Parts: sequence; C-alpha cells; structure tokens
Amino acid sequence: MKKKDQMSESAIVIAILCISGGFQDAYTYNCREEVFANAQTGNMVLMGQNFAMGNWQLGMRYLLPVAAFAIGIYIAQKIRRNYGKLEKVHWRQIVIVIEAILLFIVGFLPQQVNLFANILVSFVCAMQVQSFRKLHGNSYATTMCIGNLRAATELWCMYRSTKDRETMKKSLLYYGFIGIFIFGAATGGMLTKHLAEKAIWISSVLLFIVFLLMFISSEKT
Repeated sequence: MKKKDQMSESAIVIAILCISGGFQDAYTYNCREEVFANAQTGNMVLMGQNFAMGNWQLGMRYLLPVAAFAIGIYIAQKIRRNYGKLEKVHWRQIVIVIEAILLFIVGFLPQQVNLFANILVSFVCAMQVQSFRKLHGNSYATTMCIGNLRAATELWCMYRSTKDRETMKKSLLYYGFIGIFIFGAATGGMLTKHLAEKAIWISSVLLFIVFLLMFISSEKT
C-alpha cells in the first residue's frame, strides 16, 4: 500500500532550509550589530554579560530577539493547532509564507532600526525550527548545528561498534546538513558585504522555493 510522504520532511526541503538558516545567522551577525538570529544561547550569554556590567541598552539588544524567538515558537505551534487539518495547503506552508514576507520586509529596514530587524529575523527562525524538525521521521534542526552534531557523532560511534550501514548513512546525512548550514552561513557572510540590508532577500527567495516544493507530494510503499 502506498502513502503520501510529506515533502516538508524531504532531504531537498531540509537542505534549502539549512542554507537559509545559516544565511540568516550570518546576515544578522554581520549586518545587524552582531546579534545571532538562530543561536539564542549566544544571545543569552551576551545579554547576561552586558546586564551584569550595567550595559542595559546592549543587554536589551540581545534580550528582545530571545523573547521574539520564544514568541515565534508559540505562534508556529498555534498555526499547527488551528490549521493542521487543511487539505489544499499544508500548515507549514502558512508558516513559510509568513517567514518569507517578514524577511522581505527586513530587507527594507535601515541600520537605525537594527533591533527591530533582529526581532523579526529571530521570530522567523523560531517558526522554522518549530515547524521543520524531521527528515523521514528523524529529528533534524535547520537553524542550528549543535543537535545535529551530537546526533551525527552518536550515530557514528554506534556505526563503529555495529558496522550497520544504515546507521552510517544517517550519521553522514547529519554531517552533510551541518556542512550545508555552514555553506549557507558562508554565502550569507559574503553576500551581506555586497548587498548589505537587502541580502536577506536571498533567504526570502529560498523560503518561497520551499513553499512551492511543498505542493509536490511523493509516494512511498
């Protein structure tokens, strides 16, 4: 018996989202006053450090993106609960459209409102990390690498003990997506130098491509 396999859990979608995720982090760090879009742990460290030193304004630069990240997760979950049973449009496509539109808006924002730009990008990243978490049933992160690195190395250790080729393939797939994320970050860093604030439109285009790809349904037995 054949059943439809969600395109949102396909390798091509995860790969594009990894590129976009790395791109967004490089963009906000290089173009928006060294704030991380995805790595909220880093933002929390810098937030705590600045608050401890009495740098309240700098501390807020990192606090508000963290808060936006939390809100993004909440909104993505609400979209899933409210629109998860739609047939013509997948609820993740709604998330992707919101992400693409918000990033397009960010490209118009001048340097004077970097804080607002970082809030929007962090919100987008949170929606993505909450909505796209699996590849054929295996957990993956498209906006950060630490979880993927842990899983890849654990699986490689298991492979070295069991010699199971499927375990090896899963491990290499995790490492591969880490490499794709790094490629996205490198591309984001380079293009941001040339395109400045408008570089984020590249990520917006990538998300729109994902939106279109999700109209394709594959089948598996």
